[in-house]
Amino acid sequence: MHDIVLLPIDLQHPESWEKALPAAQRLAGDQGIIHLLGIVHDFGSSMVATFLPKGYEQTVLQQMKQALDDFASRHFPDEARVQIHVGHGHVAETILKAAVRYKADLIVMASDNPDELRSIRVSRDVNAVVRHSPVSVMVVR
Repeated sequence: MHDIVLLPIDLQHPESWEKALPAAQRLAGDQGIIHLLGIVHDFGSSMVATFLPKGYEQTVLQQMKQALDDFASRHFPDEARVQIHVGHGHVAETILKAAVRYKADLIVMASDNPDELRSIRVSRDVNAVVRHSPVSVMVVR
């Protein structure tokens, strides 16, 4: 069993958590803590941000936190065993920084079965995390 499991998910894409969530819960066992991480993507350009309403970024971060809280209340019978985090930025970098910050001993992520299109479109972040992670990564398919 693992003491601290990092589970990054995208609430808009159930495939990012449908299989990974039960795996993370099993691997955390009865005593481990799961750090549930939602990530608000970086816009990549300050020019893009000038077209957004004032306070947009803060609003999106708050909405993500509320959505993760709701998700946790539905999927974790013991809410004391889950901690909610909202990251902001590049997905893989945010996951790797979170693993260090929360002292995770395992990262659990979902990935589609590989094929050429999906490996470019979906698995890029999973691939980066696996290659650069300071801790073990379980990729659930």
